[in-house]
Amino acid sequence: MKNDMLKNILIWTVVATVMMSIFNHFSGQQLSSRSQLAYSDFIDQVRQGGVSQVSIEGSTIRGAYTNGQAFTTYNPGDPGLMGDLLDNKVVVNAQPPEQQSVLMQIFISWFPMLLLIGIWIFFMRSMGGGLGGKGGPMSFGKSKAKMLTDDQVKVTLDDVAGADEAKEEVGEIVDFLKDPEKYQNLGGNIPRGVLMVGPPGTGKTLLAKAIAGEAKVPFFSISGSDFVEMFVGVGASRVRDMFEQAKAHAPCIIFIDEIDAVGRSRGAGMGGGNDEREQTLNQMLVEMDGFEGNEGVIVIAATNRADVLDPALLRPGRFDRQVTVGLPDVRGREQILKVHMRKVPLDPGVKPAMIARGTPGFSGADLANLVNEAALFAARNNDKIVTQAHFEKAKDKILMGVERKSMVMSEEEKKLTAYHEAGHAIIGFLVPEHDPVYKVSIMPRGRALGVTMYLPLEDSYSYSKRKLESQLSSLYGGRIAEEMIFGAEAVTTGASNDIMRATHIARNMVTKWGLSESLGPLMYEEDDNGSIMGSSRNANVSGEISKEIDLEIRKFIDRNYQRSQKLLEDNIDILHAMADALMTYETIDADQVKNLMNRQPPGEPKEWHEMNREDHSDKNDSGSVAAQDEKATQTEVESPKTVDIDGATDVKLS
Repeated sequence: MKNDMLKNILIWTVVATVMMSIFNHFSGQQLSSRSQLAYSDFIDQVRQGGVSQVSIEGSTIRGAYTNGQAFTTYNPGDPGLMGDLLDNKVVVNAQPPEQQSVLMQIFISWFPMLLLIGIWIFFMRSMGGGLGGKGGPMSFGKSKAKMLTDDQVKVTLDDVAGADEAKEEVGEIVDFLKDPEKYQNLGGNIPRGVLMVGPPGTGKTLLAKAIAGEAKVPFFSISGSDFVEMFVGVGASRVRDMFEQAKAHAPCIIFIDEIDAVGRSRGAGMGGGNDEREQTLNQMLVEMDGFEGNEGVIVIAATNRADVLDPALLRPGRFDRQVTVGLPDVRGREQILKVHMRKVPLDPGVKPAMIARGTPGFSGADLANLVNEAALFAARNNDKIVTQAHFEKAKDKILMGVERKSMVMSEEEKKLTAYHEAGHAIIGFLVPEHDPVYKVSIMPRGRALGVTMYLPLEDSYSYSKRKLESQLSSLYGGRIAEEMIFGAEAVTTGASNDIMRATHIARNMVTKWGLSESLGPLMYEEDDNGSIMGSSRNANVSGEISKEIDLEIRKFIDRNYQRSQKLLEDNIDILHAMADALMTYETIDADQVKNLMNRQPPGEPKEWHEMNREDHSDKNDSGSVAAQDEKATQTEVESPKTVDIDGATDVKLS
């Protein structure tokens, strides 16, 4: 739109420049052929007999000298002019002044104003929609909802996988839109609003589209942020306009994405009763369940922050039903993969069930990205079909990051990273209830110099105290291995993120999860809303309790630090063997780790035949130890898949 407006301005500027040039050209020619003469000089020439003839038109005098040269002058109202002309025998031609019509005079006087109005209309139309049209200057109060007719929505419930419970919840909405009399004859009312709650990427928007596609009704789509503007009252006007449009197309569906942008609890803003967001919310509450009914209009909203919504918005009569769209389980992930694999030419050896078991915690969006990355790997290699190996590479890229083949490390840093990652892997293998080691690598990936990745055998939804303590032990495995092999003075900054994560887990065990024997099952700290790192605030505890909390955290850390140290001392031979294997292969898989833990030769990795050792032999010759402190972002401990990134960064990906 902006480029089109600039293009139009440029075109009109060029046209105006050309027209002015032509006008000036002809005007110059006309003036150059007839010289301008001062009136006093004109009288002198008349009295000297140098003027042969003149033509008088109003106050304009055009004439010619006796030699034929033309001139022009103007009469200032000299009453003796005619006497001078006749006395000196000048031929006089008189013409009446040109008369303009009344319409022409009006047009000339109003032309500048009409020109300005035309330019203003031109710019308004160029900016989108005229005066009151969509996007025009008078359309502030118009709804920005995009309407899709029943033939434009192609998505059906068959395209939604991995959310069987949510599909059942919304199934009766589809049935009502198809056959409303079935429910109305029995006095039943369909829910006026459905709130879909779940993590990002789980398919809330897709599910809402599928409802409209199944019911074959119009679908209005808008974001919560589209209602709120800097002008007070605009949001409420847009809500009214949206519901008016929806009533005109009933039965239909209104889908509001990220409704928490406008539906947060009232009274928390700084604007008081004049707050624009609160006025918008008030109007939405009235439209959904006020004196006027909204027959046939169903509002579906999506959010991942249902806890911040206003209670009046969630009561029966407005959003009667809350549908939880959570992360898919292993069967749901398999169904989602099959949906996204429809358009991908697959090798017969690709097993969606196997891929689903290896991707716990992936959302629908994550799985779509996995299939896309696998297809890109195949295209990069000029393959005609996508194989299981491509999916494994795509999974490694998503979980561990992109290989930094151009990064070089010194042999000493490479060796230190190998022992660091081996320490994590050994402790993770030995402690109880820890997720199995999936892959260990000293190949630089993303911002990390090495990666230890764990994958659970099955989906888990809660962690035991034993499992959490095992995580604490494995987090310190890398630092302890560095200290044992290279000495306390050679310990690097790579363990800084490990220490932060371990401290965070231990603090949660004491203050939130009630896992401390001395402090008991009490909540001592609360999460701050919107916290990424899980930071918390003190819940009015005394100084004595704060001191005891710190002591309990220290007990958890010390106990698991000492356990990790003892395990590595007892298995120092395995530590050396695993570090040697990492120096040789750079990446070892679960089978090699198992062989090493059984004190057997590791063997070659499954993908060893696909790797070119010459491509990797010279890329780890120099580097920076300080780079180990650059880690991937951590999230909460509840996520099921874990990655330990170089220097003992145990990263949760969700």
